[in-house]
Amino acid sequence: MTVSIRDLRPDDPSDAESVVRVRRAALPFMITTAEGVAFELAGAHPAKHYRLLVAETAAGAVIGTAQVAVAHDSPQPGQSYVNVYVDPAHRGLGAGTLLLRAAETHLSARGAVDTYAWVLDEPAHRAFAERRGYRPSRSAHFLRLDLAAAALPPLPEVLPAGVELRPASAFAADPRPLFEADAETTSDEPGDLAAEFDDYEDWLAHTWNNPALDKELTTVVLVDGAVAAFTAAQTDGATRYATAMTGTLRAFRGRGLAKLVKNASLHRARAAGYTEAFTGNDAGNAPMLAVNAWFGYEICASETRYTRKLETR
Repeated sequence: MTVSIRDLRPDDPSDAESVVRVRRAALPFMITTAEGVAFELAGAHPAKHYRLLVAETAAGAVIGTAQVAVAHDSPQPGQSYVNVYVDPAHRGLGAGTLLLRAAETHLSARGAVDTYAWVLDEPAHRAFAERRGYRPSRSAHFLRLDLAAAALPPLPEVLPAGVELRPASAFAADPRPLFEADAETTSDEPGDLAAEFDDYEDWLAHTWNNPALDKELTTVVLVDGAVAAFTAAQTDGATRYATAMTGTLRAFRGRGLAKLVKNASLHRARAAGYTEAFTGNDAGNAPMLAVNAWFGYEICASETRYTRKLETR
């Protein structure tokens, strides 16, 4: 079967729907919507050189897709990433190889030196990456909670003095305190591809205005009026809820605020009708793994981060 690679057509809604279908089939633990796919492409920072590739059969069926970008917010120049997804029903046709080849060519031409890719921790996926020169660097887990049946811890009847809980929507007039909290906590995240948030306008455009961000379920802890912790929630608008990030600022760690803010958000999500909750954790992030286990999350899949050097062109 002949497979060809092209860019997603931003003016064709069915193309975005095809990408959603492939991603859900390949990685069902990830929240993805057609609106979100269109936003990824339309809202990408120019310095990312972002491309959303699709693998298509001669009959016009989309069987694979890839996210390709330069890590423009990394303090180390020349960093990039590519994430390839192939519909499990159409593996073995060469779609993954063609997508990866096109992605690496694009990144090399933009001066990328290193590229990173998340790979499901399964023998066939690991072998695919290693045959193409990729080497493992770290691991992470997907976790799932049956939100409809979970025995969530009760919400405290009274919060400690000076502590408040608010939805992110309460910051609509001035989200900058959330930007500053996101920047600090992201810089402390474990990982091999560092990011620095120093562009508020870019954060507004690509994080705050992301259609996947649910500003009512995204929850913030204030301590004496200052942002102390937050959990960012993404939803598919139907039944699935995901924690995209939970962070506590350095000055407020060790007070149980991560549990407090996640618990409040999960209760709100269940009240809003969401029945499944997902999150992800670096395998070495013992504190957050412990927090999620406390809520009843269970590991449902694992990934390995792979990396390789690229030849610049």
